[in-house]
Amino acid sequence: MVDDTPVVLDGRSLGGDDVLRVARYHTPVVLHADGIGRLEASWRASQRLVVRRQVYGRTTGVGANRDQIVTTEGWSEHGLRLLRSHAGGLGGMLPEEQVRAMMVVRLNQLLAGGAGVRGAVAEALLAALNSGCYPGVHEYGAIGTGDLTALAETGLTLIGERYWLGSTQTPDPIDLDSGDALALISSNALTIGMAGLAWHDASELLRATQVVAALSFLAVDGAVEAYAERVHLGRPHPGQVAVAAEMRRLLGEPSRPPARIQDPFGYRCFPQIHGPAVDAATDLGRVLDVEFNAAAENPLIVADHFGHEDDAAYHHGAFHSAYLGQALDRLRLALLHTGHLSTARLATLVEPNFTGLQPFLAEGVRGSSGVMILEYSANSALAEVRTLAEPASIGNAVVSRGQEENSSFAFQSASQALRSLGAFRLVLACEIVAAVRALRLRGIVPDTAPLRAAFEIAEAKLNPDMTDRQLSPDVEVASALLDEFASC
Repeated sequence: MVDDTPVVLDGRSLGGDDVLRVARYHTPVVLHADGIGRLEASWRASQRLVVRRQVYGRTTGVGANRDQIVTTEGWSEHGLRLLRSHAGGLGGMLPEEQVRAMMVVRLNQLLAGGAGVRGAVAEALLAALNSGCYPGVHEYGAIGTGDLTALAETGLTLIGERYWLGSTQTPDPIDLDSGDALALISSNALTIGMAGLAWHDASELLRATQVVAALSFLAVDGAVEAYAERVHLGRPHPGQVAVAAEMRRLLGEPSRPPARIQDPFGYRCFPQIHGPAVDAATDLGRVLDVEFNAAAENPLIVADHFGHEDDAAYHHGAFHSAYLGQALDRLRLALLHTGHLSTARLATLVEPNFTGLQPFLAEGVRGSSGVMILEYSANSALAEVRTLAEPASIGNAVVSRGQEENSSFAFQSASQALRSLGAFRLVLACEIVAAVRALRLRGIVPDTAPLRAAFEIAEAKLNPDMTDRQLSPDVEVASALLDEFASC
């Protein structure tokens, strides 16, 4: 059951679970007074600063036009021109939950107090989130140095030039101050929001993977000493130690003796290979905790709370998302390796030398195929995981007349992560179908309470028919089981 307690945004404490609740489950949002105070102070400082000095994007053009001073005559329409010219996204429209993730991240970042944006912008984003409407945002446009097209499209929606999607209870259009435009779009909020969804889903799937591996382990009478605490204290990488401990919790001391002195890598090296994926997800979470609450707008508007003389506008490069892009690249590569182990364990489940059963766990007349096709399907899905493991950060783009000569492609990395997780889920689902079938055929019930609970959930929902039949529905059911396995 999803917690429906409102998520309080203050620009300091937004977490990944909060982003998920707002984006996927439409949990209501409220703004903390401290965040509103920082936002308003930054806005007032921006108004004072533009009178005293040139401020990028407010009194000048942007990108390579940074030295083009906006004339007094052109000032009133400068922000509107900026939004219209940058709303050049391409391709299909992004799913609602990804856009809502962008909205809640951007709203929270504004409360960090560095954007110099008016309170009306935050209020409109808040109203949209709580009413269930969202702007249409195109898929292509970001290269990891700011989600300019997505946020420009959002800005045009806020002022009424583009239609809202979702709910018909849309916010009233706001009047745009010229300084609001760059202040709104100077962020990687879409990429960060998508990465937050990927982090949550990866963390859940990685927990579930351990349950799946434990079920397969029982089905082939694996050797539990590979998970002994003493082994992993000898080389104590955090993820490896944690995975081994979880396998000990799930398996306990098996009542059946091991069938081999040592198992294939899919079992024996599981902590050493799955552990890096756990560490990668943990490290991605640390990066996101910073990004969710970042005041990284360019320029950063800092208010002097004791007077006006120390108001400051810092021109900088904190919008570059190399940390996030590289953390996502690492996670996808780690997922590939733990996915390899799933297909390796599946190969043992269809092999009589490991289970003592018929080839491919077949039942019925001679020559029956059983779960043979699952190896093909799992490896097909794994091929997608492998393709998507290519690091997005190895690319580069030089844009804006050579002034912006490095790109993180973090958006592409986040998009690849979400797609990779979908394929990875199917790999695991194939293993579940085979593992549960093998346990049923062998009459094995897990000894420990957590693993027995997972097995009973699967037994209740997976079709017990062992004759040759279409297995796609079973894999779909098993895919949904992973969400329950994550909490066993």
